Amino acid sequence: MKKDVCEILIKIGALQFGAFPLSDDRWSTYYIDLRLIPSVPGAFRRVGDAYIEMAKNVLDPEAFHRVAGIPTAGIPFASLLSFFLAKPFLYVRKEPAVRGRGRRVEGLLHPGDAVLLVDDLVASGQSLLTAANAITAEGGVVHDALVLIDRQEGGEKALARAGIRLHSLAKMSEVAQILYGLEVIDRDQLKEILQQIQ
Repeated sequence: MKKDVCEILIKIGALQFGAFPLSDDRWSTYYIDLRLIPSVPGAFRRVGDAYIEMAKNVLDPEAFHRVAGIPTAGIPFASLLSFFLAKPFLYVRKEPAVRGRGRRVEGLLHPGDAVLLVDDLVASGQSLLTAANAITAEGGVVHDALVLIDRQEGGEKALARAGIRLHSLAKMSEVAQILYGLEVIDRDQLKEILQQIQ
């Protein structure tokens, strides 16, 4: 499944190579834009299947009551997962709503509800931690987060310190090895990617 997903990402242009600025003032030799996936129905179906398989095989579906999407890239995957697992869907706003209840978490959340966080990928883990804090502030609990790709930039450790287990389809080191095997990247690009991993 990892190889299939990598081939999809290359085919739709979701994985690019060059020099790309990151949000923390660093530069990366690759860019992963998983926001493109929902625009390609066949790719969305296959990647959606990967999320569903991960949720069923890696997690106990009884261990969580709700599925929450992280804005904005995680929302389509979380809503798809929520539908197929028959679990209520939530999403976490980046900022509290300015009208209405002023909440950060949209959807029905009851005190003590265990919430599975879903995003496209994880780097430092900050987006997932911010969402987990918002859910906790409204009475929910978070034990698990599910992503397609772990960039291996400290996110798994940061989440673990907060008591959250990270589950990913693939780590970036695995993605890089697959791409090298497919002859999408050369040995120098492989080394550059692996050097960015923490």
